[in-house]
Amino acid sequence: MTEVGIDAIEIRTGNLRLDLPNTFAPQKGEDPEKYTKGLGLTGSSFPDSYEDIVTMAANASHRLMERKGLEPEDIGRIDVATESAFDNSKPVSTYVAGCLEQVYEGDFHHANKGERKFACIAGTQSLDDAYNWIRAGRNRGKAALVIATDTALYARDDPGEATQGAGAVAMLIDEDPDLVSLSVEQGYGSADETDFLKPNQQFPSVDGKRSVQVYLARMREALEDYKSVAGDIHPNDFAYGPFHTPFPGMVRKAAVLAYRNLIRDTDIADVMAEEIGEQPRREEFADDEAFFDALTEYTDALSGTERYQDWYTATIEPTLGIAREVGNWYTGSVHVARISALRHAAEHDTDLAGQRLLVGSYGSGAQAEIHTETVQGNWREEIEALNVDEQLESRYELTFSEYEEIHDAHNHEMDTEVEELTTPESEFVFDGWGRMGERKYRYVE
Repeated sequence: MTEVGIDAIEIRTGNLRLDLPNTFAPQKGEDPEKYTKGLGLTGSSFPDSYEDIVTMAANASHRLMERKGLEPEDIGRIDVATESAFDNSKPVSTYVAGCLEQVYEGDFHHANKGERKFACIAGTQSLDDAYNWIRAGRNRGKAALVIATDTALYARDDPGEATQGAGAVAMLIDEDPDLVSLSVEQGYGSADETDFLKPNQQFPSVDGKRSVQVYLARMREALEDYKSVAGDIHPNDFAYGPFHTPFPGMVRKAAVLAYRNLIRDTDIADVMAEEIGEQPRREEFADDEAFFDALTEYTDALSGTERYQDWYTATIEPTLGIAREVGNWYTGSVHVARISALRHAAEHDTDLAGQRLLVGSYGSGAQAEIHTETVQGNWREEIEALNVDEQLESRYELTFSEYEEIHDAHNHEMDTEVEELTTPESEFVFDGWGRMGERKYRYVE
């Protein structure tokens, strides 16, 4: 069976940077370590006044197509995942196609276009849609362009304000991929939850504590469901574990629960039993409260073991490098984690070909998905072609007053015009409003 997966990938970060420990924390009267050690963040990416979810998506897609030598006729499907959309009817993918048609001779009139919404998991759902479209033989030899793009802003003084971010990830999905192939097996955990939502509003309503609990619960269910179809798995089966990363601190919580699940009934569990005791089993306790208390105690002990810490350092920590610098990209965050892991492997000259990734996606509301990906032979060439470092280093450093102004500029309820802080070059930019209130774009040479 022909492999299907991600053939190429590109990211586009917002052109502005907010330094959390040195600029944001002092203004909030907070200890900088609340952000660097607690949340695990050092900076956030923001869009300049001429940037938005369309420009970031189009710029990432343009660079991907140029690098791969693609024309519009090579793309049969464009799917955009976002929870920052500004139109309840017209999908963002049509705007992106319109941008790209400004710089190519051909058009995307033949391409199927759509928009996916399920909070942060929508990017992975769009990936799944493209995979299924190709597997079904409906692609007519063409590839799919899947884009996750978001401006993850919170209301000023909201507890989530420090986790903000903005950026896009563009992925080319095709047969015989150069980067990673996707597993047939998937696992899901899904429930009707109210942990994070935007009922006809721009900024989210968030129950922070509940959101963490739901994230962990759905991830656990998805991992169990994956094992029910893929069979037993072992921590040593995977080189990296890219998870949905609203902020690295949440991944720390998810990782130890995943490890606890992965080692159950394995040789590692036997070794751990001698050090911290057996994993608690529900049938051993009279009620749920006693069981969960015992499970929490075991998990805390597990997280402090050298074996777990070594696994976390090797398998999870490398997935968080980019997220620490850019914040939450909503639909793009798990895909940023994948890039970060592969980038780490390339920098350390690790031979990843044939090795697997355990990918955990999540969206509030709520659903988690677990699938695996196998790294392909040309992965290093693809990752080394990215200009991630260049983008991160070239961002304009915001003062706090500039941050306040740019936040207001992107607040849909405020009619605020802000002078651009950077000069656009070789990129798509927002170019004002059309006759029906639509957003317009142009390419700046």
